[in-house]
Parts: sequence; C-alpha cells; structure tokens
Amino acid sequence: MSTENTDTTTEASTSTDTESKCGASTTEKESTSKCGASSSSSSSSSSGCGASKSKQETTDEKVAATAADFEGDPGRLVAVGLGPGHAEGMTQRAKAALLEAEHIVGYTTYIELLPDEVTEAADELYDTPMCGEVSRTEEAVDRTLAGNDVAIVGSGDPNVYALGGLALEIVESKGTTPSAVDFEVVPGVPAAQSCAARLGAPLVNDTVTVSLSDHLTPMADIESRLHAVAPEGFTIAIYNPWSRKRRENWETCCDILLEHRSADVPVGVVHGAGRDDEQVEIVELGELKALGETDLVDMTTTVLVGNEETYVEDGRMVTPRGYESKYDY
Repeated sequence: MSTENTDTTTEASTSTDTESKCGASTTEKESTSKCGASSSSSSSSSSGCGASKSKQETTDEKVAATAADFEGDPGRLVAVGLGPGHAEGMTQRAKAALLEAEHIVGYTTYIELLPDEVTEAADELYDTPMCGEVSRTEEAVDRTLAGNDVAIVGSGDPNVYALGGLALEIVESKGTTPSAVDFEVVPGVPAAQSCAARLGAPLVNDTVTVSLSDHLTPMADIESRLHAVAPEGFTIAIYNPWSRKRRENWETCCDILLEHRSADVPVGVVHGAGRDDEQVEIVELGELKALGETDLVDMTTTVLVGNEETYVEDGRMVTPRGYESKYDY
C-alpha cells in the first residue's frame, strides 16, 4: 500500500487560467464546481509531472484565496484515511464520513479505490494525479470555505506521511482556524500495520518509521535518522523506498542497515498491500539491496526490517515482545 506520495514537482502556470470565486484557477476546457473550483473530468489537461492544471500555482507560492474572500458560513473539512486500499479494509467511521461528505478530494489512484456506494453518494469528486498534493489540499479547503462539507482522502492514515498536517497548515494560511471549518481527522489503518498483518507479527515491540523520500526531507537527515535507529534494536518500517528518481536512497539505506545489523536479519517486503498486484516476500537483510532492481520494490512497497531477535517460523515473521522471559509457556 502506498502512502500519500510526497515526490511532488512544481506545477507550471499558463496564461489561459482564470481565477474562480473560491480562489482555484480553472482552464477553459474544465467544468466548474459549485464553489467555482475546477472539477475533474476527462478533458482536463495535465502538467509535465502529471498533475492536473486545474490549480496552476507552484508549490512554494502563497495560497490564492483567504477566508475573507468567501461569503457565508464554511462547511466541514474531514481528512479521511482509507486504510490498506480495499473497501473491506476501510473503517466504518471512514465510510460514514465519506457518505456524509458532499465533495470528495484526493489523489486519482485513491479516488479510484473508493467503493461505488461512496462515489455515487457524493455531489462531486475532484482528483489530481501524482504531484498535486498542495493544489488538491487547497482545493479541499477552498471548497470547505465556500460552504461545502468536504472530505480529503488518502491511503493509510492521514497522520502518516499524508495530508492531515498540510490541510491544517493551509487552513491557517488562509486566515481561519480548524474550529471554524470543524476540521476532523478520521484515522485509517497505516501501511506499516496492514503490511505487518501480511507478514505475521513483526512489529509487536518498539518500532520506528522512516521515509526514504527526500522531496521534503534532505537525504542527509534521512541518513542520520537511519544511523540513529538501526543500532537501537527497533524494528523499522520503511516507507517510499524507491522511485525512478531515487535509486541511490534505497542503496544507501541498505548499506546503513548492514552497518548496524546482521545480514541474516529477517526483512518483510510487501508490495501493493490490499491491491490486485499484492506481493509478499520475506528475505534476509543482506539480500535487500538487490530487490531494488525488481518490480517488488517501488512507491507502493513498505519494508519491515526486523531486529536481532526477529525470526521466521513457518513463513511468518515474529518479533518477540518479551513474554518468554517472564512466563512459562
């Protein structure tokens, strides 16, 4: 299962854009939503990185509209975690929140994961392909300020490498507050936990998560964190392990882990958890780097690195919690 992809690139602006009532730019070929924001359609053009041109600001620009530009009372904004990527893995609370939302905003892949019951109940769906995190999150906030009840969705949990924090930052940047838009986070099952379930019981003791994406975090910081946690006996969940632009990050990560852990430490690799192309393998740490050359490791993969006590029994990873030292069984 993937997390909300953070490998964004700058979105280019064009002279054909117009400014909508809610501050979202639209193109001539796109339809407009009730708040004036562009809605997703097959006629939408795309930028070089694949993001919809429905919002043509660069990611480092200030937001286009503020709360003062909207009339009337705002609606409600909910960040919803979809969990591992299939309808059965979505919590009942998440499903209920989506059924209550008038507008649903998200990355195209995640919108496509929504069950028909949810998409048919929504007044509008708005999606952008990869690279559109900032634009679609602002879109969600703008629609909320225009009086709509809005859900912004992502896989896993909104607080794990996802858009829960960005939504709050944009709400603040528009001169309003989370209370004013009745902001709420609806949690979902994070990738580490859904992948752990595929592997057995690898994460029952102290665990840390590290993302290898250096789009928002410098690689020097990622390396420092890996050096800090690898010697300490944590099990480690690695997110965003590989992309075509970041081959070296994976190789560096594997080298750092091998500096501090034995080559025979078990590692679980789960690709596309909960999706049609799901693959699950348990390998030894010394074999991990070579998997970067295969289809098993990409941005939909989560890697769970065991500690020195982790073992494999009948195809399942087990990390002891410590009961064996206190109880006879």
